[in-house]
Amino acid sequence: MTERIVLRKMSYIVLCVLLSGCVEMQRPVDIVTEPYLLDTGLLSRSICFENPTGAPGEGGKAASKLGVGRKGKPAITLKAGQTTQLCDIKGSGTIRHIWMTTSNNPHNLRSLVIRAWWDNQKHPSIECPIGDFMGFAHGKVMAYDSAVHSLGQNAGMNIWLPMPFTNRAKITLTNEGQKDVPLFYQIDYTAGDKHPDDVGRMHVLFRRENPTTEKKDFVMLPQRKNKGRYMGALIGVRNMHPGQWWGEGEIKIYMDGDTDFPTICGTGSEDYVCLSYGMQQTPYLYNGCNLDQKNFISMYRWHLPDPIWWQKECRITIQQIAWKNGLAETADDWSSATFWYEPIPSEPLPKIPDVKARTANIWKD
Repeated sequence: MTERIVLRKMSYIVLCVLLSGCVEMQRPVDIVTEPYLLDTGLLSRSICFENPTGAPGEGGKAASKLGVGRKGKPAITLKAGQTTQLCDIKGSGTIRHIWMTTSNNPHNLRSLVIRAWWDNQKHPSIECPIGDFMGFAHGKVMAYDSAVHSLGQNAGMNIWLPMPFTNRAKITLTNEGQKDVPLFYQIDYTAGDKHPDDVGRMHVLFRRENPTTEKKDFVMLPQRKNKGRYMGALIGVRNMHPGQWWGEGEIKIYMDGDTDFPTICGTGSEDYVCLSYGMQQTPYLYNGCNLDQKNFISMYRWHLPDPIWWQKECRITIQQIAWKNGLAETADDWSSATFWYEPIPSEPLPKIPDVKARTANIWKD
């Protein structure tokens, strides 16, 4: 367990250094392995319902029946159709961690949508159901941890990828479901980070095809025309042909002039998440499967120590190929939450499926 924690910390450090940019010769801060560094120029801040602005000395002012400052507003009820602002941070900084919890009903976890806007860009760079954004497909909560996410058995959800911004970070959560739900959250960030203007901003896109189309590869990342870095993806599969192995399809990463054939090509779906000879419910630091039950699969791959950069353009797809007395084309229910960094201005994300399409045929306990 100690080795696992060290590896997670090191992967976080590597990513922070890569994103730092170091304008005005600001020393990159290894905030995990060098906790004794005090004069970093960074300010620690945190936003939740007890301090919605993160301002100094403004936390815990709400009153409960116990009095002022005695757990006055730890949460809200997020009503059906309501959007709540999670943060609107002015100035430069880096979101370091987001924690959230709500009803662990699968339908709810595909109905809540998180959106993020960086540096006054008019369209969001993140638009994703909260469950998939937090590392699990189909809305099915399964306790596990990786280099990017950690998830408790009662839907204590965490994401650890840094999210830099140069002058503003705005994040909202919208309840597109039909039921009111509880919402607790906390956003931890540093203020005063000196990022270059073209620092990579976090982008996250959710896609689902239910079902996919035979001989037409599932698109995880539509064409992006900017420089960037692909961080990885959380992939959900619902095998619509029980008893048939679904996972012979190869990932294809087209970049910087590729047309018919990609630069990076995988060898199979379970191979992409670094498993083999079928799927096993085995979550690891950078790869693995956190759900393989009842023909529902949730799997992930994080390219932290093995980066995938592109200079001008990128597109990522994955095939749907089965094994049925040999290789065979197939169609199943596929979804993905794809994570990458690119500068802004960036192109708008494709529209995500509506709540009905996102929650159809979802996991049922």
